[in-house]
Amino acid sequence: MQFRDLRKQYQVLKTEMDQAMAEVLESAGYISGRQVTELEEALARYVGVKHCITCANGTDALTLALMSWGIGEGDAVFVPDFTFFSSAETVAYEGAVPVFTDILEDTFNMDPDSLERAVRAVLAEGKLTPKAVVTVDLFGLPADHDRIRQIADRYGLYILEDAAQGFGGTCQGRRAGSFGDIATTSFFPAKPLGCYGDGGAVFTDSDDWAALIRSLRIHGKGSDKYDNVRIGMNSRLDTLQAAVLLVKLKAFQKELTDTDAMAEKYAEGLKDCVKVPVIPEGCGSGWAQYSILLRNGEERDRVQAYLKANDVPSMIYYQRGMHQQTAFAGYCLYGETFPVTEEVCSRVLSLPLSPYLTAEDQGKVIRLIREAVTGSGV
Repeated sequence: MQFRDLRKQYQVLKTEMDQAMAEVLESAGYISGRQVTELEEALARYVGVKHCITCANGTDALTLALMSWGIGEGDAVFVPDFTFFSSAETVAYEGAVPVFTDILEDTFNMDPDSLERAVRAVLAEGKLTPKAVVTVDLFGLPADHDRIRQIADRYGLYILEDAAQGFGGTCQGRRAGSFGDIATTSFFPAKPLGCYGDGGAVFTDSDDWAALIRSLRIHGKGSDKYDNVRIGMNSRLDTLQAAVLLVKLKAFQKELTDTDAMAEKYAEGLKDCVKVPVIPEGCGSGWAQYSILLRNGEERDRVQAYLKANDVPSMIYYQRGMHQQTAFAGYCLYGETFPVTEEVCSRVLSLPLSPYLTAEDQGKVIRLIREAVTGSGV
């Protein structure tokens, strides 16, 4: 059993995938080939924004967004404490200060009340200028963008939507990637829409930001790539990866429907013995992960060990919050505590999930978890 079965996906898409990659090889247009432009146009249509700018990876996508706003030394950027490291790493890399907020247990996403407390604390101290908030669409579910937008507008903050895990998620008829002033995503292979290596993209409705990001991603180019008008970076999506993603994008909506059905089966089979994900009314998840909460760390460890003993993979996302990372030791927490993050880190467990997970394998996962929780099989 695979945690996310990329081999099976390739076998299903093999004929079209092999043809798409062969076309790139035959053209020798490995950098900035037509498939890159086609992909950017298709992704912008899917998300529902004016501009999509592809780049080398999801981390660069976040960095490009921050660079386009001129965020740097003396600025505060608010980031959920429960997230992958790059959400905060890119802020620090640009010289700004990541200020952490707690999360909501039901959704794993940023707690708007914690956000507002953190903004007020930074303002009260007076040393940093609040500039932006990174809203992470964790595990596939969009954050509470309505409430976060109200807070951002009240304090004049940009919203950078980190949809690295959220691509395919929806809320109130809008797709992840359309909620931020700028949004980003990752095409890491294990993501819901993943390529065969690294890849990322930036989304925005702003013509000016889009033009600036296109310049920044290719060494700050001006009228051409040898006219360098600013300091940028080298972050392009390879044509081969674009070709892969074009094939996968065609299959994506069906895969998402199939994955959603599997998530419902997990919920039905496990809701009476573990805490299953909560999807708010009017929203849908892209299901980057299916993450449950056990009663405590001891139960989580017992369940994971039992799954491993029966050849079922599982993962812990994440074992510690950002404020507990060595790299952020000594950062000011502005009086904020993170009880939900710390509790979730001790209880969370992510289960195998993909459009190609068989009913038999999913039934085995459910049975084993129930046995481990009740103690009947341990």
